[in-house]
Amino acid sequence: MIIDFHHAQIQKFLNLAQAIVQVPEQYIQFDHVSDFYKAAWLKDFPHTTTWYVTGLDDGAEDFYISIQFENYHLNIQAGSHVTAVLTQKD
Repeated sequence: MIIDFHHAQIQKFLNLAQAIVQVPEQYIQFDHVSDFYKAAWLKDFPHTTTWYVTGLDDGAEDFYISIQFENYHLNIQAGSHVTAVLTQKD
């Protein structure tokens, strides 16, 4: 049996990203940027996943998170309402 590790990493990212899209409120509970970077679920993404967050430490009530793996992007906006969108870019 041949295992496609690249496909496995993509699937790992997609599984977690889709779980976040389904119930983003369960994942997005932060007061400061440092709280986001300490989130245990970030470690569940593949190693080469990148992320950044804006808006929490500058006093903003709304914030934005971008999590990327290869050409997949999980974008999360949080404020009075939390939305998460998973897209694939070319």
